[in-house]
Amino acid sequence: MTASNGSGVRRSGVHATIDAVWRLEAARIIAGLARMVHDIGLAEELAQDALVAALEQWPESGVPDNPGAWLMAVGKRRAIDRIRRRQRLEHKLEEIGRDQETQAPPEIDVPDDEHIEDDVLRLVFTACHPVLSTQARVALTLRMLGGLATDEIARAFLTSEPTVAQRIVRAKRTLSDAGVPFEVPEGPDRAARLSSVLEVIYLIFNEGYTATAGEDWVRTDLCQEALRLGRTLAGLAPGEPEVHGLAALMEIQASRIRARTGPSGEPVPLLDQDRGLWDRLLIHRGFAALLRAKKIGEPPGPYVLQAAIAACHAQAPAAEDTDWAQIASLYEILAGVAPSPIVELNRAVAVGMAHGPERGLELADALVDEPSLRGYHLLPSVRGDLLARLGRTDEARAQFENAAKLTRNEPERKILLDRAASLGDVPR
Repeated sequence: MTASNGSGVRRSGVHATIDAVWRLEAARIIAGLARMVHDIGLAEELAQDALVAALEQWPESGVPDNPGAWLMAVGKRRAIDRIRRRQRLEHKLEEIGRDQETQAPPEIDVPDDEHIEDDVLRLVFTACHPVLSTQARVALTLRMLGGLATDEIARAFLTSEPTVAQRIVRAKRTLSDAGVPFEVPEGPDRAARLSSVLEVIYLIFNEGYTATAGEDWVRTDLCQEALRLGRTLAGLAPGEPEVHGLAALMEIQASRIRARTGPSGEPVPLLDQDRGLWDRLLIHRGFAALLRAKKIGEPPGPYVLQAAIAACHAQAPAAEDTDWAQIASLYEILAGVAPSPIVELNRAVAVGMAHGPERGLELADALVDEPSLRGYHLLPSVRGDLLARLGRTDEARAQFENAAKLTRNEPERKILLDRAASLGDVPR
């Protein structure tokens, strides 16, 4: 290997490290800076400045021992410089002719490590302010909190990348123009924003639980961040059953993470997982959160219902012990409480397991013309499984091949192609 090639490999490795650090630390950095500058759009800009500095300096100087702290320190310096420049300008405009050096500058609220965790929660509530549309709130918070790229958010929304990009730009501008305070609201304001906050946290969890793109099937950092936020929110709003429902749902689903990939990182379907690898502590935490939600005594909402479905799986010692009839019934209730094409697709799976693949396929086939599911790989994947169970091999193969073309996650693509190949050649 030549020296230039060695340098290129080293630089590529550093860039990969920077990308990983940014995914992990972006939310904390942006949140900490937002408390300083009171503008999350500007905070993201300053954080991006720190990221650019890392891309310029780390390939030469090496990755620092605490890369997150390094990025935060650079962001703080940029923020302080920006604030001081603004203060000097304002001072000159207001006090022309007076000696600026004799005036004490206003105090700058610089975040310390103890504040950062709370700042992340403030960031979520600020990005979920009612001045924004629900879709804009979710898109902005996914960008700020999860460090997700615009195309990844588009996949989570089942919408186009330009649409999401426009929402994010408009959302930041709207928050800035409206002077939205960087805070966790109280009373009725908090209740009004809560459903959007829950949606954001769960979408972040889902992006970690099943990555929409790339080489990794699971992104544990996002799952952990969503779990942390869910637990924090449960402490903040102990009387909200849906908060506990979301916490329960994420705890139970997270319990399966170790079993969701094989030795080479390949996806392992739920029914094929080694349940001995499921984390019993997380399952216990999930059941406890679900019990807290039920004790509040309100009719179950969508997160409580989804947590109950997850609990059905967790209670089954083996895949064949799963109470699919109960799961199908819960999905039917969920479809009435929070109807959506994704809920219907999941109901098709449950009905297919409980009452036979033909009935499940009827529900899945009814979704073929659903606009929001065009390009959604799980629809042909589900149909392929149901068709295979009915012995309609050639149709099933075509569905798995179509699903493989639509997914952007490499491990999932391989699994789908393997499913197609396992069905053999089309009869001549």
